[in-house]
Amino acid sequence: MAARALLIDFGGVLTSDVFAAFAAFCEREGLPADAMRDAFRFDEESRRLLVEHECGRIGAEAFGLALAGRLSELTGVRVSGDGLVERATAALEPDEEMVAAVAALHAGGVPTVLVSNTLGDGIYEWCDLDGLFDAVVLSSAVGVRKPSREIYRMAVAHAGVEAPECVMVDDLPHNLAGAERLGIQTLLHRRASETVPALETLFGGRSAAP
Repeated sequence: MAARALLIDFGGVLTSDVFAAFAAFCEREGLPADAMRDAFRFDEESRRLLVEHECGRIGAEAFGLALAGRLSELTGVRVSGDGLVERATAALEPDEEMVAAVAALHAGGVPTVLVSNTLGDGIYEWCDLDGLFDAVVLSSAVGVRKPSREIYRMAVAHAGVEAPECVMVDDLPHNLAGAERLGIQTLLHRRASETVPALETLFGGRSAAP
């Protein structure tokens, strides 16, 4: 089915790689480079804290303090919780090519919807969300996170088309698997040089930056 609406992730898609930012944070803190990534992947308590934060049940400050304690326990290196989320995402930079592609689609009349698992609020500060998207679905605001089908149902409703007419772009395969369960078309993002041409094909050239 032809693509008529774009659903897209933020961190790692419209920005540089999130895990690279985590690694940079860990190196600055004197931690093993993979400490934060591995905590979220393999440590049940760290994972629980992330889910609670992304769903809006604990704020960034409380999440940072709790995660700092957990990282300290796991690594034996004392980690301060003050501003941890901001410090952990400080190395994130906008991917200007991806932003331009979304802006071109939006300007061309394609509904664009941000679908993002929240990690603090600071990562969105540089982005004109209202100017770039027809709707913004943040996990902390709606109380559910990717890859839940519910957050994708919300995004599709905002897009105003049928699920198979939407394309979801994300850098995490398990998030795309959740979207596929609703029949949404998916595109795994690795780098702008691959994703932008794919969007141009899917949307008939309307993603080309002006």
